[in-house]
Amino acid sequence: MSIQSGERRYGASRSRWFLWRERLIETTIAVCSAMTILSVFLILLSIVREAIPIFFTAEDPASANFGGFFGQIVWQPVSDNPRYSLLPLILGTAKITVIAMSVAVPIGVLAALFSAEFAPRWVGEIVKPFVELLAGIPSVVMGFFALIILASIVQTLTGAVARLNALNAGLALGLAIIPVIYSVSEDALRAVPNNLREASLALGCNNWKTAVHAVLPAASSGIFASIVLGLGRAVGETMVVLMASGNAALVSWNPLDTTRTMSATIAAEMGEVVVGGDHYRILFLIGVILFGFTMILNILAGWYLSTMKRRLSGEV
Repeated sequence: MSIQSGERRYGASRSRWFLWRERLIETTIAVCSAMTILSVFLILLSIVREAIPIFFTAEDPASANFGGFFGQIVWQPVSDNPRYSLLPLILGTAKITVIAMSVAVPIGVLAALFSAEFAPRWVGEIVKPFVELLAGIPSVVMGFFALIILASIVQTLTGAVARLNALNAGLALGLAIIPVIYSVSEDALRAVPNNLREASLALGCNNWKTAVHAVLPAASSGIFASIVLGLGRAVGETMVVLMASGNAALVSWNPLDTTRTMSATIAAEMGEVVVGGDHYRILFLIGVILFGFTMILNILAGWYLSTMKRRLSGEV
């Protein structure tokens, strides 16, 4: 009788321990989630607080307004007649991002498809660490490579007048993005159940058709997530484009012209501005624009991923 009562007490104490542990884990997760949300909110609040006064207390109201930001094409913040057009910065960011994604997405996705579906396992185990090692290269080293080596190669092959240009920066940025897209895409492809591959092969499809028409669509949500991560990295990257793009704020779609991005502008000019001046406020406004773009991108990505999950589960 005493043994049974001891076992009951032991079982009750063990149950209380597991219950307490689960509650502790749940509380920790909730606190960490709240801290993350609060941190993002405080960052956004601090940026907006510094940017908003530009619309009400500008020293030069004629140029520091929406008309000045988008009604002209000159970024010349330091002069007797300062002009703060955001168009060349937005265009430069878009141009370099398009070039980088055009390089990184096909290479990253196809490399992941080869590693996950066609290469022997030992080859994938060798290739993946080397590709992920590329992600560990500091941005300044990648920018130095683009500045010294890649720029000369691009100029020799294209005959560009400017040695540092959007194409050079886009190629270097694409190399920096490839590991992100490759790693996430490969994980998504390997997560596809084997019965899907077996069903495709049983219907007479070869390995190539199975990979492209069965496995790739099934992993599309994960691949899309990798592309979104790469796009966010491309838009927000600073050091590579700062060193490799030439930093001339020109309105031109020519990839062989020098250009300047929004993030590089903040990095290059924030240390030299007068705190509280128009130039200072506008740099924070550029930060708000980058933050807003990233937020919109994440919202759209979340919507797409939830739609794909419902479609694959048969709910849509």
